[in-house]
Amino acid sequence: MPRELGTRIVARNRRARHDYTLGDVYEAGLVLTGTEVKSLRAGRASLIDGYASIELGEAWLDGVQIPEYAQGTWSNHTPRRRRKLLLHKKQIQTLRKAVNEGGFTIVPLSLYFAGGHAKVELAVAKGKRDFEKRRAQWDREDARDADRALSAHRRRSDGLTPLH
Repeated sequence: MPRELGTRIVARNRRARHDYTLGDVYEAGLVLTGTEVKSLRAGRASLIDGYASIELGEAWLDGVQIPEYAQGTWSNHTPRRRRKLLLHKKQIQTLRKAVNEGGFTIVPLSLYFAGGHAKVELAVAKGKRDFEKRRAQWDREDARDADRALSAHRRRSDGLTPLH
C-alpha cells in the first residue's frame, strides 16, 4: 500500500490560541496502538483538555481523547490513555526548561497525519488572564473594522459605488 502524501489534519485545538499566549512550536510523533490509528484515520479525536508533560526525560501527552474504534474487539484502546511523544532529547530538554521556569505549559495545537505518520503540533504557552483575552478580542474587532472601512473607501474612490 503506498504511503500517504501530504498532511491531513484530524483535530485542531482552536481554544488554545484563545486561552494561551503561544511561544515556540514543535512537531512530535506519537506512539499509538492499532485501533487508535484506525480511529484517527476515521477523523475522530479531541484535543480540548490536552497537555504535555516531561517526566524522567520522556515527553507524554495527557488528556487527549481518541474514541474507541467502532469495529474494534477486545483489543480496543482506552480513549484517554497517556501517550508517549517522540521528540529529540534536545527538544525535550528545552521544553522541560521552559516549563520549569514557571507559568508555562505545553499544549497540543493540532493532530494530523504527515507522510502516513501521526503527528501532534505542540506549543510552549503561557495562560492569558481574562482582561488579556478581552483586549485581544477588541484588537481583532478594531482591525476588522479598519479593513472594512478601508475597502469601502477604495470602492467609493474606484467609482464602483456612486457618491451621494
